[in-house]
Amino acid sequence: MANTEQIRAPKQPPLLVQIGILAAMTAAALGGGWMAGSYLKGTEAPPPAAAQNHDKAAEPQPVGFPQAGEGGVTLAELPSITTNLAAPASVWVRMDATVVFDGPQPPETVEAIHQDMLAFLRTVRMHQVEGASGFQHLKADLKERAAIRSDGHARDVLIRTLLFE
Repeated sequence: MANTEQIRAPKQPPLLVQIGILAAMTAAALGGGWMAGSYLKGTEAPPPAAAQNHDKAAEPQPVGFPQAGEGGVTLAELPSITTNLAAPASVWVRMDATVVFDGPQPPETVEAIHQDMLAFLRTVRMHQVEGASGFQHLKADLKERAAIRSDGHARDVLIRTLLFE
C-alpha cells in the first residue's frame, strides 16, 4: 500500500498568474471583437442620395395612396383591416400592411387589393397562422393575392402590424 503522505496533489499556479492569464484572455477577446466590428462596419459614408431620401421619408404620407420610391418602386399603405376569423369566430384580427409595386398604380388597384385581403382574412382559421411558419404562409398567400389583383405589378406585401384578439 502506498503511503498517503507520499501522494501529493498537483501544484496549481499562483493566484497572481491565474489573474494575469484571465486579464490577457479578456483583452484578446475585446480586441478581437473591436477589430471584427470595425471590419464589418466599414469606413464608407452613406451616399448623399440616401440622405435626401431619408428627409423625404420623414414627411407624413396620406394613407392608401401610392408613394414614389427609388428605382420605380412604389409603396401603397393599405388602410387597417379589422375582421373576425373563420374559426374561432370570436377571434378578431387587425392588420396594417403595405404593398410594394413595381411602378405607380391607380387607387382602384390598391382598393381592390385591400378588399381582397379583407375577404381572405375572413376565411383564415386560427391554427393556419400559428407560429412563424403560419405567418410566412399567410404572407405568401397575401402576396400571391396582391399579385393577382394587380396583374403582376405587386412585388411584395409588408405586414406592419398583425394583432389577434
